Amino acid sequence: MLKDESRNPTWSFKDRLAAAAVTKAAASAASTVIVSSTGNHGAAVAAYAAAAGLRCVVLTLSSIPREMSILIRGYGACLVAYEKGPDRWSVLRQAVEAFGWTAISGAVTPPIGSNPFGVEGYKTIAYELWGQLGEAPDVVVVPTAYGDALSGIRRGFADLIGLGLTTRMPRLVAVDPFGAYAQGLQAPPGRQPTVPTRQSLAFSVAARVATYQGVEAIRATNGTAVAEPSDDAIVRMQLELASGEGIYAEGASVLAVLAARQLASRRWIDADESVVLLSTSTGLKDPGSTAGHLPELPVLAPTLTALEAALPAGMCP
Repeated sequence: MLKDESRNPTWSFKDRLAAAAVTKAAASAASTVIVSSTGNHGAAVAAYAAAAGLRCVVLTLSSIPREMSILIRGYGACLVAYEKGPDRWSVLRQAVEAFGWTAISGAVTPPIGSNPFGVEGYKTIAYELWGQLGEAPDVVVVPTAYGDALSGIRRGFADLIGLGLTTRMPRLVAVDPFGAYAQGLQAPPGRQPTVPTRQSLAFSVAARVATYQGVEAIRATNGTAVAEPSDDAIVRMQLELASGEGIYAEGASVLAVLAARQLASRRWIDADESVVLLSTSTGLKDPGSTAGHLPELPVLAPTLTALEAALPAGMCP
């Protein structure tokens, strides 16, 4: 089953982090929040900062999709871009130290995760799954960059177990394009390898290195990690979900479906287990990545004959 996080106010699961972190910032009399983001995180923080009356600065990459850029700036944030990802964290850390701004994302490299109050916001995914299913699922698959959602979901189910509402801790699965988490699970304690990356349709989770909090969440739940670097596989599954289920998910979200298929084929997931795939955001934030895989739009003469000729074979009676 797919949990569609695009139903949140800014159409992604990042709203859960932003709601908690920005609320805490406002309660602490912050004037400005700052975040490093490739899109969803920045949009969510910008929206909640606007609602709370706080100024917001978003540091992103020059490759950010146009739709993401418009969304963030539409919420009133000051958006600036850098060519190299690590430059964002360096500037963010300097701004926090110099101006006293509140960081809603991580501020160091290698990354260690986002604002800790924000990570707590992801507990609500676990609460909702328990409430909607009547029990904790056997497996939860999460597209993962810095492990915030992975860690928060684990804590949420731990809360439910502590309250006696369930005895089951789901096995957590991290999926990213280039295997940062698969490699991280194999690394000695205290060391996380850096994996080579490139441009990806799942750019929001194209992590170079796994975080300790993410790896710990996987290990503590007897979970695993999966890599899927193929853009072709991602876009084909994106279109399959859209045309078959009516869900147009972002590239990162589609990784969860591809990972579940891999794990089912390896019998890591059994046919009778309940499995939840986290669909983190809508594909409408980056439609350009899909557009190149669609045929040209036909422009027809205004006749029924022209329409019939343009339709797939067997569609007309």
